[in-house]
Amino acid sequence: MAYELYYWDGLQGRGEFVRLALEDAGADYLDVARTTDGSEKMMNYLKGSQAYPDLPFAPPFLRDGEIVVSHVANILHYLGPKLGLAPDDERLRVFAQGLQLTITDFVAEVHDTHHPISTGDYYEDQKPEAKARTKAFLAQRVPKFLGYFDGVIGSNPTGEGWAVGGAITYVDLSLFQIAEGLTYAFPRAMASLDSRYPNVARLRDAVGKRPRVAAYLKSDRRIAFNENGIFRHYPELDEDPA
Repeated sequence: MAYELYYWDGLQGRGEFVRLALEDAGADYLDVARTTDGSEKMMNYLKGSQAYPDLPFAPPFLRDGEIVVSHVANILHYLGPKLGLAPDDERLRVFAQGLQLTITDFVAEVHDTHHPISTGDYYEDQKPEAKARTKAFLAQRVPKFLGYFDGVIGSNPTGEGWAVGGAITYVDLSLFQIAEGLTYAFPRAMASLDSRYPNVARLRDAVGKRPRVAAYLKSDRRIAFNENGIFRHYPELDEDPA
Protein backbone atom coordinates (compact mmCIF):
# COMPACT_ATOMS: atom_id res chain seq x y z
CA MET A 1 0.00 0.00 0.00
CA ALA A 2 1.32 3.44 -0.94
CA TYR A 3 2.04 6.05 1.68
CA GLU A 4 -0.49 8.88 1.64
CA LEU A 5 0.96 12.35 2.13
CA TYR A 6 -1.45 15.13 3.02
CA TYR A 7 -0.37 18.69 2.36
CA TRP A 8 -1.71 21.81 0.64
CA ASP A 9 -1.89 21.62 -3.14
CA GLY A 10 0.37 24.05 -5.00
CA LEU A 11 2.86 24.50 -2.16
CA GLN A 12 6.22 23.02 -1.33
CA GLY A 13 5.98 24.27 2.24
CA ARG A 14 6.63 21.87 5.06
CA GLY A 15 5.39 18.98 2.97
CA GLU A 16 8.48 19.20 0.76
CA PHE A 17 10.72 17.89 3.52
CA VAL A 18 8.67 14.69 3.52
CA ARG A 19 8.43 14.51 -0.27
CA LEU A 20 12.21 14.64 -0.62
CA ALA A 21 12.63 11.65 1.69
CA LEU A 22 9.99 9.64 -0.16
CA GLU A 23 11.46 10.58 -3.54
CA ASP A 24 15.07 9.81 -2.61
CA ALA A 25 14.03 6.39 -1.32
CA GLY A 26 11.94 5.63 -4.39
CA ALA A 27 8.94 5.02 -2.13
CA ASP A 28 5.45 4.52 -3.48
CA TYR A 29 3.39 7.46 -2.27
CA LEU A 30 0.34 9.49 -3.13
CA ASP A 31 0.33 13.28 -2.79
CA VAL A 32 -3.33 13.24 -1.81
CA ALA A 33 -4.26 16.91 -2.21
CA ARG A 34 -3.08 16.84 -5.83
CA THR A 35 -5.60 14.16 -6.74
CA THR A 36 -9.28 14.53 -7.59
CA ASP A 37 -11.20 15.41 -4.39
CA GLY A 38 -7.92 15.11 -2.50
CA SER A 39 -8.14 18.55 -0.92
CA GLU A 40 -11.65 17.80 0.30
CA LYS A 41 -10.46 14.51 1.76
CA MET A 42 -7.66 16.32 3.62
CA MET A 43 -10.02 18.97 4.97
CA ASN A 44 -12.42 16.30 6.20
CA TYR A 45 -9.51 14.79 8.10
CA LEU A 46 -8.73 18.14 9.69
CA LYS A 47 -12.38 18.59 10.65
CA GLY A 48 -12.24 15.38 12.67
CA SER A 49 -13.94 12.96 10.29
CA GLN A 50 -11.66 10.14 11.43
CA ALA A 51 -11.82 8.27 14.71
CA TYR A 52 -9.41 8.81 17.59
CA PRO A 53 -6.39 8.89 17.46
CA ASP A 54 -6.30 9.85 13.76
CA LEU A 55 -6.73 13.55 14.55
CA PRO A 56 -3.93 15.64 13.06
CA PHE A 57 -3.90 19.35 13.90
CA ALA A 58 -2.57 20.53 10.53
CA PRO A 59 -0.78 19.25 7.45
CA PRO A 60 1.56 17.73 6.68
CA PHE A 61 0.50 14.37 7.94
CA LEU A 62 1.17 10.91 6.57
CA ARG A 63 -1.02 7.83 6.49
CA ASP A 64 0.65 4.42 6.47
CA GLY A 65 -2.10 1.85 6.59
CA GLU A 66 -3.80 2.32 9.95
CA ILE A 67 -1.13 4.68 11.28
CA VAL A 68 -1.41 8.45 10.89
CA VAL A 69 1.70 10.50 11.70
CA SER A 70 1.70 14.30 11.96
CA HIS A 71 4.44 16.96 12.06
CA VAL A 72 7.46 16.91 9.75
CA ALA A 73 10.07 15.81 12.28
CA ASN A 74 7.77 13.10 13.61
CA ILE A 75 6.96 11.85 10.11
CA LEU A 76 10.64 11.67 9.17
CA HIS A 77 11.52 9.97 12.44
CA TYR A 78 8.88 7.36 11.58
CA LEU A 79 9.83 6.99 7.92
CA GLY A 80 13.60 7.15 8.33
CA PRO A 81 14.19 3.50 9.30
CA LYS A 82 11.59 2.26 6.80
CA LEU A 83 13.19 4.17 3.91
CA GLY A 84 16.81 3.48 4.82
CA LEU A 85 17.30 7.15 5.71
CA ALA A 86 18.13 6.81 9.40
CA PRO A 87 21.22 5.43 11.12
CA ASP A 88 21.06 2.01 12.79
CA ASP A 89 22.80 3.26 15.92
CA GLU A 90 20.29 4.46 18.52
CA ARG A 91 22.51 7.29 19.72
CA LEU A 92 22.79 8.63 16.18
CA ARG A 93 19.05 8.21 15.56
CA VAL A 94 18.33 10.38 18.57
CA PHE A 95 20.89 12.92 17.35
CA ALA A 96 19.29 12.95 13.88
CA GLN A 97 15.89 13.66 15.37
CA GLY A 98 17.37 16.52 17.38
CA LEU A 99 18.82 18.00 14.19
CA GLN A 100 15.48 17.70 12.43
CA LEU A 101 13.74 19.46 15.30
CA THR A 102 16.31 22.24 15.02
CA ILE A 103 15.45 22.48 11.32
CA THR A 104 11.80 22.78 12.38
CA ASP A 105 12.72 25.78 14.54
CA PHE A 106 14.65 27.31 11.64
CA VAL A 107 11.76 26.86 9.22
CA ALA A 108 9.43 28.64 11.65
CA GLU A 109 11.83 31.59 11.73
CA VAL A 110 11.99 31.66 7.92
CA HIS A 111 8.20 31.83 7.82
CA ASP A 112 8.14 34.68 10.30
CA THR A 113 10.27 36.90 8.07
CA HIS A 114 7.22 37.55 5.91
CA HIS A 115 4.55 37.05 8.57
CA PRO A 116 6.07 38.47 11.77
CA ILE A 117 2.81 39.70 13.31
CA SER A 118 0.03 37.38 12.23
CA THR A 119 -0.47 34.47 9.84
CA GLY A 120 -4.04 35.70 9.45
CA ASP A 121 -2.91 38.93 7.76
CA TYR A 122 -1.33 39.37 4.34
CA TYR A 123 2.35 40.17 3.97
CA GLU A 124 1.34 43.55 2.57
CA ASP A 125 -0.34 44.35 5.90
CA GLN A 126 2.91 43.92 7.86
CA LYS A 127 5.68 45.00 5.51
CA PRO A 128 7.53 47.36 7.91
CA GLU A 129 7.59 44.67 10.59
CA ALA A 130 8.66 42.06 8.05
CA LYS A 131 11.56 44.21 6.91
CA ALA A 132 12.80 44.65 10.49
CA ARG A 133 12.33 40.97 11.25
CA THR A 134 14.14 39.87 8.10
CA LYS A 135 17.08 42.19 8.73
CA ALA A 136 17.64 40.59 12.14
CA PHE A 137 17.04 37.11 10.71
CA LEU A 138 19.67 37.47 8.01
CA ALA A 139 22.23 39.15 10.27
CA GLN A 140 21.81 36.98 13.36
CA ARG A 141 19.71 33.86 12.90
CA VAL A 142 20.96 32.54 9.57
CA PRO A 143 24.61 32.54 10.74
CA LYS A 144 23.56 30.88 14.00
CA PHE A 145 21.65 28.04 12.33
CA LEU A 146 23.77 27.50 9.21
CA GLY A 147 26.94 27.90 11.23
CA TYR A 148 25.73 25.18 13.57
CA PHE A 149 24.82 22.77 10.77
CA ASP A 150 28.08 23.49 8.96
CA GLY A 151 29.96 22.63 12.14
CA VAL A 152 27.99 19.43 12.64
CA ILE A 153 28.80 18.23 9.14
CA GLY A 154 32.46 19.21 9.50
CA SER A 155 32.82 17.41 12.83
CA ASN A 156 31.27 14.15 11.59
CA PRO A 157 34.14 11.67 12.09
CA THR A 158 33.18 9.58 9.06
CA GLY A 159 34.33 12.36 6.74
CA GLU A 160 31.62 11.46 4.23
CA GLY A 161 30.10 14.94 4.20
CA TRP A 162 26.77 13.97 5.73
CA ALA A 163 25.27 15.33 8.93
CA VAL A 164 24.76 12.01 10.72
CA GLY A 165 26.91 8.91 10.27
CA GLY A 166 28.46 7.69 7.05
CA ALA A 167 25.38 7.62 4.83
CA ILE A 168 22.66 10.01 3.78
CA THR A 169 19.75 10.49 6.18
CA TYR A 170 16.52 12.46 6.09
CA VAL A 171 18.39 15.28 7.84
CA ASP A 172 20.62 15.78 4.81
CA LEU A 173 17.61 15.96 2.50
CA SER A 174 16.06 18.58 4.76
CA LEU A 175 19.27 20.61 4.81
CA PHE A 176 19.25 20.53 1.02
CA GLN A 177 15.76 22.05 1.07
CA ILE A 178 16.84 24.68 3.57
CA ALA A 179 19.78 25.73 1.38
CA GLU A 180 17.67 25.79 -1.78
CA GLY A 181 14.84 27.66 -0.11
CA LEU A 182 17.02 30.33 1.44
CA THR A 183 18.77 30.89 -1.88
CA TYR A 184 15.40 31.35 -3.60
CA ALA A 185 14.07 33.70 -0.94
CA PHE A 186 17.23 35.74 -0.39
CA PRO A 187 19.51 35.38 -3.42
CA ARG A 188 21.49 38.52 -2.60
CA ALA A 189 21.93 37.75 1.07
CA MET A 190 22.75 34.09 0.39
CA ALA A 191 25.27 34.76 -2.38
CA SER A 192 28.03 33.95 0.11
CA LEU A 193 26.51 30.67 1.29
CA ASP A 194 29.12 28.52 -0.47
CA SER A 195 32.08 30.39 1.00
CA ARG A 196 30.67 30.96 4.50
CA TYR A 197 29.14 27.50 4.94
CA PRO A 198 31.17 25.21 2.67
CA ASN A 199 30.07 21.97 4.31
CA VAL A 200 26.40 22.83 3.88
CA ALA A 201 27.10 23.82 0.27
CA ARG A 202 28.85 20.54 -0.51
CA LEU A 203 26.04 18.57 1.12
CA ARG A 204 23.48 20.53 -0.93
CA ASP A 205 25.34 19.72 -4.14
CA ALA A 206 25.72 16.04 -3.23
CA VAL A 207 22.01 15.68 -2.48
CA GLY A 208 21.03 17.46 -5.69
CA LYS A 209 23.12 15.02 -7.75
CA ARG A 210 21.52 11.90 -6.31
CA PRO A 211 19.74 10.21 -9.24
CA ARG A 212 16.25 10.07 -7.76
CA VAL A 213 16.45 13.57 -6.30
CA ALA A 214 17.78 14.98 -9.58
CA ALA A 215 14.95 13.28 -11.50
CA TYR A 216 12.40 14.58 -9.02
CA LEU A 217 13.67 18.15 -9.29
CA LYS A 218 13.14 18.03 -13.06
CA SER A 219 9.70 16.45 -12.84
CA ASP A 220 6.26 18.02 -12.51
CA ARG A 221 5.99 16.45 -9.07
CA ARG A 222 8.36 19.14 -7.79
CA ILE A 223 6.25 22.23 -7.13
CA ALA A 224 8.15 25.41 -7.89
CA PHE A 225 9.02 27.85 -5.12
CA ASN A 226 6.38 30.56 -4.99
CA GLU A 227 5.15 33.43 -2.86
CA ASN A 228 2.54 31.34 -1.08
CA GLY A 229 4.96 28.99 0.61
CA ILE A 230 7.50 29.07 3.43
CA PHE A 231 10.35 30.44 1.30
CA ARG A 232 9.19 33.63 -0.44
CA HIS A 233 11.20 36.04 -2.52
CA TYR A 234 10.36 39.66 -1.81
CA PRO A 235 13.19 41.79 -3.24
CA GLU A 236 12.65 44.49 -0.66
CA LEU A 237 13.53 42.04 2.12
CA ASP A 238 16.66 40.64 0.46
CA GLU A 239 19.47 42.66 1.95
CA ASP A 240 23.13 41.71 2.20
CA PRO A 241 23.73 41.55 5.97
CA ALA A 242 27.50 42.04 5.56
